[in-house]
Amino acid sequence: MVQLWILEFDETESRRRTMPKPIVCLCGPLHQYLEAFRSCFRPRQWKYFVTVLLGLVECEERRTLSGLLRVVGERICLSGLSRFMNKWPWSPAEVAGVWMGRYRARMTPIVCVEQARLAAERPKRVGRPAKTVVTGYLSMDDSVHVKPKGRKMGGLGKHYSTSEQRNVRGHCLFTGLYKLLDQSCPLAVELYRQRRVCEQEGEPFHSKIEMAVSMVERFEPVPGTHTHVLVDSWYHCKALRKAVQRRHWDLSGALKSNRVMRLMAADGKRTWLKLSAYAALLKPEDWTQVIWPSAQGGQTLYVHCLRTWVRKLGPTRLLITRHSLEEPRPNVRYWGSTDLALAPQALVDTLAQRWSIETFFEDAKDLLGSDHYQLMTATAIVRFWTLIACLLAFLEEQRACQLAQPCSRGEVRRTLQLEHRRNLLRWIALQLSTGHSIEQIDAQWTLSSP
Repeated sequence: MVQLWILEFDETESRRRTMPKPIVCLCGPLHQYLEAFRSCFRPRQWKYFVTVLLGLVECEERRTLSGLLRVVGERICLSGLSRFMNKWPWSPAEVAGVWMGRYRARMTPIVCVEQARLAAERPKRVGRPAKTVVTGYLSMDDSVHVKPKGRKMGGLGKHYSTSEQRNVRGHCLFTGLYKLLDQSCPLAVELYRQRRVCEQEGEPFHSKIEMAVSMVERFEPVPGTHTHVLVDSWYHCKALRKAVQRRHWDLSGALKSNRVMRLMAADGKRTWLKLSAYAALLKPEDWTQVIWPSAQGGQTLYVHCLRTWVRKLGPTRLLITRHSLEEPRPNVRYWGSTDLALAPQALVDTLAQRWSIETFFEDAKDLLGSDHYQLMTATAIVRFWTLIACLLAFLEEQRACQLAQPCSRGEVRRTLQLEHRRNLLRWIALQLSTGHSIEQIDAQWTLSSP
Protein backbone atom coordinates (compact mmCIF):
# COMPACT_ATOMS: atom_id res chain seq x y z
CA MET A 1 0.00 0.00 0.00
CA VAL A 2 1.28 3.46 -0.91
CA GLN A 3 1.45 5.68 2.14
CA LEU A 4 0.45 9.22 1.22
CA TRP A 5 0.91 10.81 4.63
CA ILE A 6 4.03 10.33 6.75
CA LEU A 7 4.03 11.25 10.42
CA GLU A 8 7.38 12.39 11.76
CA PHE A 9 7.95 13.20 15.41
CA ASP A 10 10.83 15.02 17.07
CA GLU A 11 11.45 16.06 20.66
CA THR A 12 9.32 19.20 20.61
CA GLU A 13 6.49 18.78 18.12
CA SER A 14 4.84 16.51 15.59
CA ARG A 15 4.59 17.66 12.03
CA ARG A 16 2.53 16.17 9.22
CA ARG A 17 4.17 16.19 5.80
CA THR A 18 2.84 15.22 2.44
CA MET A 19 4.64 12.94 0.04
CA PRO A 20 6.75 15.11 -2.32
CA LYS A 21 4.83 15.80 -5.50
CA PRO A 22 6.52 16.01 -8.92
CA ILE A 23 5.73 18.86 -11.29
CA VAL A 24 3.63 16.48 -13.41
CA CYS A 25 1.03 16.60 -10.61
CA LEU A 26 0.28 20.28 -11.19
CA CYS A 27 -3.42 20.96 -11.66
CA GLY A 28 -4.53 22.36 -15.00
CA PRO A 29 -5.30 25.98 -13.95
CA LEU A 30 -2.00 26.39 -12.09
CA HIS A 31 -0.03 24.84 -14.96
CA GLN A 32 -1.65 27.22 -17.47
CA TYR A 33 -0.96 30.17 -15.17
CA LEU A 34 2.72 29.28 -14.81
CA GLU A 35 3.09 28.86 -18.57
CA ALA A 36 2.30 32.57 -18.95
CA PHE A 37 5.62 33.38 -17.23
CA ARG A 38 7.91 31.37 -19.53
CA SER A 39 9.06 34.54 -21.27
CA CYS A 40 10.37 35.88 -17.93
CA PHE A 41 12.80 32.99 -17.42
CA ARG A 42 15.31 30.92 -19.26
CA PRO A 43 14.30 27.24 -19.68
CA ARG A 44 16.37 26.10 -16.70
CA GLN A 45 15.14 28.97 -14.53
CA TRP A 46 11.50 28.27 -15.29
CA LYS A 47 11.76 24.84 -13.62
CA TYR A 48 12.97 26.51 -10.42
CA PHE A 49 10.15 29.06 -10.69
CA VAL A 50 7.59 26.27 -10.90
CA THR A 51 9.26 24.44 -8.01
CA VAL A 52 9.00 27.45 -5.70
CA LEU A 53 5.33 28.12 -6.46
CA LEU A 54 4.38 24.43 -6.16
CA GLY A 55 6.29 24.32 -2.88
CA LEU A 56 4.42 27.37 -1.58
CA VAL A 57 1.13 25.62 -2.36
CA GLU A 58 2.10 22.32 -0.72
CA CYS A 59 4.40 23.27 2.16
CA GLU A 60 2.85 23.25 5.64
CA GLU A 61 6.09 23.81 7.56
CA ARG A 62 8.37 26.85 7.44
CA ARG A 63 8.73 28.13 3.87
CA THR A 64 12.52 28.16 3.75
CA LEU A 65 14.20 26.99 0.55
CA SER A 66 14.84 23.59 2.16
CA GLY A 67 11.22 23.38 3.30
CA LEU A 68 9.95 24.08 -0.23
CA LEU A 69 12.24 21.43 -1.74
CA ARG A 70 11.02 18.80 0.73
CA VAL A 71 7.49 18.88 -0.70
CA VAL A 72 8.42 18.92 -4.41
CA GLY A 73 9.60 15.66 -5.96
CA GLU A 74 12.05 17.06 -8.52
CA ARG A 75 15.78 16.61 -8.90
CA ILE A 76 16.68 20.12 -7.84
CA CYS A 77 19.45 20.86 -5.36
CA LEU A 78 19.43 23.52 -2.68
CA SER A 79 22.46 25.31 -4.12
CA GLY A 80 20.74 25.62 -7.51
CA LEU A 81 17.61 27.06 -5.92
CA SER A 82 19.79 29.47 -3.94
CA ARG A 83 21.45 30.67 -7.16
CA PHE A 84 18.01 31.10 -8.74
CA MET A 85 16.98 33.39 -5.88
CA ASN A 86 20.28 35.28 -5.58
CA LYS A 87 22.29 35.43 -8.80
CA TRP A 88 20.54 34.19 -11.93
CA PRO A 89 19.29 37.06 -14.13
CA TRP A 90 15.53 37.48 -14.03
CA SER A 91 13.39 40.51 -13.30
CA PRO A 92 10.78 40.66 -10.50
CA ALA A 93 9.25 43.70 -12.25
CA GLU A 94 8.77 41.67 -15.42
CA VAL A 95 7.10 38.86 -13.47
CA ALA A 96 4.77 41.37 -11.79
CA GLY A 97 3.98 42.87 -15.18
CA VAL A 98 2.74 39.49 -16.43
CA TRP A 99 0.27 38.86 -13.61
CA MET A 100 -0.94 42.46 -13.71
CA GLY A 101 -1.39 42.22 -17.49
CA ARG A 102 -3.49 39.09 -17.01
CA TYR A 103 -5.60 40.93 -14.45
CA ARG A 104 -6.23 43.90 -16.73
CA ALA A 105 -7.10 41.61 -19.65
CA ARG A 106 -9.55 39.68 -17.46
CA MET A 107 -11.19 42.76 -15.97
CA THR A 108 -11.57 44.87 -19.13
CA PRO A 109 -14.66 43.02 -20.47
CA ILE A 110 -16.12 42.85 -16.96
CA VAL A 111 -15.82 46.64 -16.68
CA CYS A 112 -17.58 47.02 -20.05
CA VAL A 113 -20.47 44.89 -18.78
CA GLU A 114 -20.66 46.95 -15.58
CA GLN A 115 -20.64 50.19 -17.56
CA ALA A 116 -23.55 48.90 -19.67
CA ARG A 117 -25.47 47.89 -16.52
CA LEU A 118 -24.98 51.31 -14.93
CA ALA A 119 -26.04 53.04 -18.14
CA ALA A 120 -29.21 50.93 -18.33
CA GLU A 121 -30.09 51.76 -14.70
CA ARG A 122 -29.35 55.47 -15.12
CA PRO A 123 -32.50 57.57 -14.54
CA LYS A 124 -33.94 59.22 -17.63
CA ARG A 125 -33.72 63.01 -17.71
CA VAL A 126 -33.58 65.93 -20.11
CA GLY A 127 -30.16 66.82 -21.45
CA ARG A 128 -26.88 64.96 -21.58
CA PRO A 129 -26.92 61.80 -19.42
CA ALA A 130 -24.58 61.60 -16.45
CA LYS A 131 -21.37 59.72 -17.05
CA THR A 132 -21.21 56.24 -15.51
CA VAL A 133 -18.26 55.63 -13.20
CA VAL A 134 -16.65 52.31 -12.26
CA THR A 135 -14.18 52.90 -9.43
CA GLY A 136 -11.08 50.85 -8.69
CA TYR A 137 -9.32 51.17 -5.32
CA LEU A 138 -5.52 51.31 -5.06
CA SER A 139 -4.38 50.66 -1.49
CA MET A 140 -0.74 51.16 -0.50
CA ASP A 141 0.95 50.11 2.72
CA ASP A 142 4.03 48.47 4.20
CA SER A 143 4.52 45.38 6.36
CA VAL A 144 7.40 44.66 8.74
CA HIS A 145 8.95 41.16 8.65
CA VAL A 146 10.72 40.57 11.94
CA LYS A 147 14.21 39.01 11.76
CA PRO A 148 15.75 39.22 15.25
CA LYS A 149 18.63 36.82 14.42
CA GLY A 150 19.34 37.90 10.84
CA ARG A 151 22.22 40.24 11.60
CA LYS A 152 24.03 39.66 8.28
CA MET A 153 21.00 39.88 6.01
CA GLY A 154 20.98 42.59 3.37
CA GLY A 155 18.58 45.50 3.78
CA LEU A 156 18.12 44.83 7.49
CA GLY A 157 17.04 47.74 9.68
CA LYS A 158 14.91 48.73 12.63
CA HIS A 159 11.26 49.40 11.80
CA TYR A 160 8.20 50.14 13.89
CA SER A 161 5.86 47.14 14.14
CA THR A 162 2.22 48.01 14.81
CA SER A 163 1.52 44.45 16.01
CA GLU A 164 4.30 44.57 18.62
CA GLN A 165 3.99 48.33 19.31
CA ARG A 166 7.76 48.84 19.21
CA ASN A 167 10.78 49.04 16.91
CA VAL A 168 11.99 45.63 15.75
CA ARG A 169 14.86 44.37 13.62
CA GLY A 170 13.72 43.15 10.24
CA HIS A 171 12.74 44.05 6.68
CA CYS A 172 10.01 46.39 5.51
CA LEU A 173 7.94 45.28 2.51
CA PHE A 174 6.16 48.01 0.56
CA THR A 175 3.50 47.24 -2.04
CA GLY A 176 0.00 48.02 -3.23
CA LEU A 177 -3.23 46.16 -3.89
CA TYR A 178 -5.65 47.08 -6.66
CA LYS A 179 -9.30 46.15 -6.13
CA LEU A 180 -11.92 46.50 -8.84
CA LEU A 181 -15.46 45.06 -8.69
CA ASP A 182 -14.49 42.85 -5.71
CA GLN A 183 -11.54 41.31 -7.56
CA SER A 184 -8.02 42.12 -6.33
CA CYS A 185 -4.54 42.11 -7.81
CA PRO A 186 -1.24 42.69 -5.93
CA LEU A 187 1.29 45.12 -7.36
CA ALA A 188 5.05 44.71 -7.56
CA VAL A 189 6.76 44.47 -4.16
CA GLU A 190 9.63 46.67 -3.01
CA LEU A 191 12.06 46.67 -0.09
CA TYR A 192 12.16 49.86 1.96
CA ARG A 193 15.59 50.63 3.38
CA GLN A 194 16.34 53.34 5.91
CA ARG A 195 18.81 56.05 4.93
CA ARG A 196 21.51 54.62 7.20
CA VAL A 197 21.13 51.15 5.66
CA CYS A 198 21.29 52.60 2.14
CA GLU A 199 24.52 54.42 2.98
CA GLN A 200 26.07 51.22 4.35
CA GLU A 201 25.04 49.15 1.31
CA GLY A 202 25.71 51.82 -1.32
CA GLU A 203 22.10 51.96 -2.49
CA PRO A 204 20.06 55.09 -3.34
CA PHE A 205 17.65 56.09 -0.60
CA HIS A 206 13.92 56.43 -1.28
CA SER A 207 11.51 57.36 1.49
CA LYS A 208 8.17 55.61 1.84
CA ILE A 209 6.42 58.72 0.55
CA GLU A 210 8.67 58.76 -2.53
CA MET A 211 7.92 55.07 -3.12
CA ALA A 212 4.18 55.74 -2.84
CA VAL A 213 4.39 58.69 -5.26
CA SER A 214 6.38 56.56 -7.71
CA MET A 215 3.77 53.80 -7.52
CA VAL A 216 0.99 56.29 -8.29
CA GLU A 217 2.96 57.64 -11.26
CA ARG A 218 3.70 54.17 -12.71
CA PHE A 219 0.40 52.41 -12.07
CA GLU A 220 -1.85 51.67 -15.05
CA PRO A 221 -5.48 51.00 -14.06
CA VAL A 222 -7.99 49.01 -16.06
CA PRO A 223 -9.22 51.17 -18.98
CA GLY A 224 -12.55 52.91 -18.50
CA THR A 225 -12.28 53.15 -14.70
CA HIS A 226 -11.68 55.84 -12.10
CA THR A 227 -9.00 55.21 -9.46
CA HIS A 228 -9.36 56.03 -5.76
CA VAL A 229 -6.12 55.76 -3.73
CA LEU A 230 -6.45 54.59 -0.11
CA VAL A 231 -3.72 55.09 2.52
CA ASP A 232 -3.19 55.27 6.26
CA SER A 233 -2.19 58.40 8.15
CA TRP A 234 1.56 57.86 7.51
CA TYR A 235 1.17 58.26 3.74
CA HIS A 236 -1.54 60.93 3.77
CA CYS A 237 0.52 63.98 2.80
CA LYS A 238 0.67 66.84 0.30
CA ALA A 239 3.21 65.17 -2.02
CA LEU A 240 1.04 62.10 -2.50
CA ARG A 241 -2.10 64.22 -2.92
CA LYS A 242 -0.43 66.20 -5.71
CA ALA A 243 0.67 63.00 -7.47
CA VAL A 244 -2.88 61.64 -7.27
CA GLN A 245 -4.42 64.91 -8.49
CA ARG A 246 -2.05 65.02 -11.48
CA ARG A 247 -3.65 61.78 -12.63
CA HIS A 248 -7.16 63.11 -11.92
CA TRP A 249 -7.77 60.49 -9.27
CA ASP A 250 -9.04 60.77 -5.69
CA LEU A 251 -7.31 59.99 -2.40
CA SER A 252 -8.80 59.05 0.96
CA GLY A 253 -7.21 57.92 4.18
CA ALA A 254 -6.71 58.35 7.89
CA LEU A 255 -5.52 61.61 9.45
CA LYS A 256 -3.59 62.17 12.66
CA SER A 257 -5.42 63.99 15.44
CA ASN A 258 -2.85 66.81 15.54
CA ARG A 259 -3.64 67.93 11.98
CA VAL A 260 -4.90 71.54 11.86
CA MET A 261 -8.19 72.38 10.16
CA ARG A 262 -9.94 75.65 9.27
CA LEU A 263 -13.28 76.37 10.95
CA MET A 264 -15.50 78.98 9.33
CA ALA A 265 -17.89 80.93 11.58
CA ALA A 266 -21.27 82.24 10.42
CA ASP A 267 -19.81 85.77 10.07
CA GLY A 268 -16.99 84.47 7.85
CA LYS A 269 -14.31 84.53 10.55
CA ARG A 270 -11.68 81.82 10.20
CA THR A 271 -10.36 79.81 13.13
CA TRP A 272 -7.56 77.25 12.97
CA LEU A 273 -7.62 74.38 15.46
CA LYS A 274 -6.50 70.78 15.76
CA LEU A 275 -8.82 67.99 14.72
CA SER A 276 -8.90 66.67 18.30
CA ALA A 277 -9.93 70.10 19.59
CA TYR A 278 -12.71 70.35 17.02
CA ALA A 279 -14.02 66.86 17.89
CA ALA A 280 -14.20 67.88 21.57
CA LEU A 281 -16.63 70.67 20.63
CA LEU A 282 -19.14 68.35 18.97
CA LYS A 283 -22.48 67.66 20.66
CA PRO A 284 -24.47 64.38 20.51
CA GLU A 285 -26.82 65.83 17.89
CA ASP A 286 -23.84 66.55 15.59
CA TRP A 287 -23.25 62.84 14.98
CA THR A 288 -24.90 60.63 12.34
CA GLN A 289 -25.24 56.85 12.48
CA VAL A 290 -23.74 54.80 9.63
CA ILE A 291 -22.66 51.20 9.00
CA TRP A 292 -19.01 50.28 8.53
CA PRO A 293 -19.16 47.30 6.11
CA SER A 294 -17.45 44.05 7.04
CA ALA A 295 -17.63 40.34 6.32
CA GLN A 296 -19.48 39.86 9.62
CA GLY A 297 -22.39 42.02 8.49
CA GLY A 298 -21.30 45.54 9.34
CA GLN A 299 -20.60 47.59 12.45
CA THR A 300 -22.52 50.62 13.68
CA LEU A 301 -20.53 53.86 13.81
CA TYR A 302 -21.30 57.46 14.62
CA VAL A 303 -19.77 59.98 12.23
CA HIS A 304 -19.49 63.72 11.78
CA CYS A 305 -18.75 64.88 8.24
CA LEU A 306 -17.96 68.34 6.85
CA ARG A 307 -16.07 70.08 4.08
CA THR A 308 -13.06 72.01 5.33
CA TRP A 309 -9.46 72.97 4.64
CA VAL A 310 -6.70 70.96 6.33
CA ARG A 311 -3.36 72.71 6.66
CA LYS A 312 -0.66 71.31 4.31
CA LEU A 313 -3.28 69.16 2.56
CA GLY A 314 -5.85 71.54 1.09
CA PRO A 315 -9.62 71.11 0.56
CA THR A 316 -10.75 68.01 2.41
CA ARG A 317 -13.92 66.08 3.09
CA LEU A 318 -13.33 65.47 6.79
CA LEU A 319 -14.89 62.47 8.52
CA ILE A 320 -14.72 61.92 12.29
CA THR A 321 -15.82 58.55 13.66
CA ARG A 322 -16.55 57.04 17.06
CA HIS A 323 -18.12 53.77 18.19
CA SER A 324 -20.49 55.08 20.83
CA LEU A 325 -21.98 58.34 22.06
CA GLU A 326 -21.99 57.19 25.69
CA GLU A 327 -18.27 56.47 26.10
CA PRO A 328 -16.66 58.91 28.57
CA ARG A 329 -13.38 58.76 26.61
CA PRO A 330 -14.46 57.84 23.09
CA ASN A 331 -12.12 56.23 20.59
CA VAL A 332 -12.26 58.97 17.97
CA ARG A 333 -10.60 58.58 14.55
CA TYR A 334 -10.14 61.07 11.75
CA TRP A 335 -10.29 60.59 7.98
CA GLY A 336 -9.99 62.82 4.96
CA SER A 337 -10.82 62.61 1.26
CA THR A 338 -10.21 64.71 -1.84
CA ASP A 339 -13.67 63.72 -3.11
CA LEU A 340 -15.60 66.60 -1.58
CA ALA A 341 -19.02 65.40 -2.72
CA LEU A 342 -19.07 62.03 -0.96
CA ALA A 343 -21.93 61.44 1.48
CA PRO A 344 -20.97 60.06 4.92
CA GLN A 345 -22.06 56.47 4.19
CA ALA A 346 -20.38 56.52 0.76
CA LEU A 347 -17.14 57.80 2.31
CA VAL A 348 -17.26 55.08 4.97
CA ASP A 349 -17.80 52.44 2.27
CA THR A 350 -14.78 53.81 0.39
CA LEU A 351 -12.50 53.84 3.44
CA ALA A 352 -13.48 50.26 4.29
CA GLN A 353 -11.99 49.08 0.98
CA ARG A 354 -8.48 49.59 2.42
CA TRP A 355 -8.95 46.61 4.72
CA SER A 356 -8.23 44.39 1.69
CA ILE A 357 -4.51 45.14 1.84
CA GLU A 358 -4.41 44.23 5.54
CA THR A 359 -5.87 40.78 4.78
CA PHE A 360 -3.42 40.52 1.87
CA PHE A 361 -0.45 41.00 4.20
CA GLU A 362 -2.00 38.60 6.71
CA ASP A 363 -2.38 35.85 4.09
CA ALA A 364 1.11 36.49 2.75
CA LYS A 365 2.54 35.84 6.23
CA ASP A 366 0.20 33.22 7.72
CA LEU A 367 -0.77 31.32 4.57
CA LEU A 368 2.42 31.46 2.49
CA GLY A 369 5.12 32.36 5.03
CA SER A 370 6.42 35.61 3.57
CA ASP A 371 8.49 36.09 6.76
CA HIS A 372 9.93 32.54 6.86
CA TYR A 373 12.85 33.21 4.52
CA GLN A 374 16.49 32.71 5.52
CA LEU A 375 17.96 34.59 2.57
CA MET A 376 21.02 36.77 2.93
CA THR A 377 20.76 39.29 0.07
CA ALA A 378 18.17 41.99 -0.54
CA THR A 379 17.82 40.75 -4.13
CA ALA A 380 16.81 37.27 -2.98
CA ILE A 381 14.36 38.65 -0.42
CA VAL A 382 12.55 40.83 -2.99
CA ARG A 383 12.43 37.86 -5.38
CA PHE A 384 10.98 35.63 -2.66
CA TRP A 385 8.28 38.21 -1.90
CA THR A 386 7.61 38.58 -5.64
CA LEU A 387 6.98 34.85 -6.06
CA ILE A 388 4.61 34.88 -3.08
CA ALA A 389 2.71 37.82 -4.62
CA CYS A 390 2.65 35.90 -7.91
CA LEU A 391 0.95 32.95 -6.22
CA LEU A 392 -1.48 35.24 -4.39
CA ALA A 393 -2.43 36.76 -7.76
CA PHE A 394 -3.25 33.23 -8.97
CA LEU A 395 -5.32 32.50 -5.85
CA GLU A 396 -7.26 35.70 -6.57
CA GLU A 397 -7.90 34.50 -10.12
CA GLN A 398 -9.32 31.26 -8.77
CA ARG A 399 -11.48 33.12 -6.25
CA ALA A 400 -12.89 35.18 -9.12
CA CYS A 401 -14.00 31.95 -10.81
CA GLN A 402 -16.10 31.11 -7.74
CA LEU A 403 -17.94 34.40 -7.10
CA ALA A 404 -21.21 32.45 -6.81
CA GLN A 405 -19.71 30.66 -3.78
CA PRO A 406 -17.24 33.10 -2.16
CA CYS A 407 -14.16 31.47 -0.66
CA SER A 408 -10.94 32.57 0.96
CA ARG A 409 -7.40 32.29 -0.41
CA GLY A 410 -6.77 29.51 2.10
CA GLU A 411 -9.73 27.51 0.82
CA VAL A 412 -8.49 27.88 -2.75
CA ARG A 413 -5.05 26.68 -1.67
CA ARG A 414 -6.53 23.63 0.07
CA THR A 415 -8.49 22.83 -3.09
CA LEU A 416 -5.23 22.94 -5.06
CA GLN A 417 -3.57 20.60 -2.57
CA LEU A 418 -6.45 18.13 -2.89
CA GLU A 419 -6.28 18.22 -6.67
CA HIS A 420 -2.51 17.72 -6.63
CA ARG A 421 -2.93 14.71 -4.36
CA ARG A 422 -5.47 13.22 -6.75
CA ASN A 423 -3.14 13.87 -9.67
CA LEU A 424 -0.39 12.11 -7.73
CA LEU A 425 -2.63 9.09 -7.22
CA ARG A 426 -3.45 9.03 -10.92
CA TRP A 427 0.24 9.26 -11.77
CA ILE A 428 1.10 6.39 -9.40
CA ALA A 429 -1.71 4.30 -10.88
CA LEU A 430 -0.32 4.99 -14.36
CA GLN A 431 3.17 3.97 -13.26
CA LEU A 432 1.84 0.73 -11.79
CA SER A 433 -0.20 -0.01 -14.93
CA THR A 434 2.92 0.35 -17.09
CA GLY A 435 4.78 -2.28 -15.07
CA HIS A 436 6.73 -0.20 -12.52
CA SER A 437 7.01 -1.71 -9.06
CA ILE A 438 6.31 0.16 -5.84
CA GLU A 439 10.03 0.00 -5.08
CA GLN A 440 10.86 1.69 -8.40
CA ILE A 441 8.28 4.45 -7.81
CA ASP A 442 9.52 4.99 -4.29
CA ALA A 443 13.10 5.24 -5.55
CA GLN A 444 12.16 8.21 -7.70
CA TRP A 445 11.31 10.24 -4.58
CA THR A 446 14.45 8.98 -2.85
CA LEU A 447 16.55 10.31 -5.73
CA SER A 448 14.57 13.54 -5.97
CA SER A 449 14.52 14.47 -2.29
CA PRO A 450 17.17 17.02 -1.29
